[in-house]
Amino acid sequence: MSKLKALIKEIEILRSKMIELKEGRYYSHPEVVAASQDLDIVLDKYQLMLRK
Repeated sequence: MSKLKALIKEIEILRSKMIELKEGRYYSHPEVVAASQDLDIVLDKYQLMLRK
């Protein structure tokens, strides 16, 4: 699997995890914030790969 495809898969997984964690919680809940930050890191990597 290419690095780009692997990142896309990781983004999908982290996004689903964040949506799951959000159920019944506020966006400012520490677990939701942590999941969002994890997703942001991978999205940044994805953007950098697209620029190369």
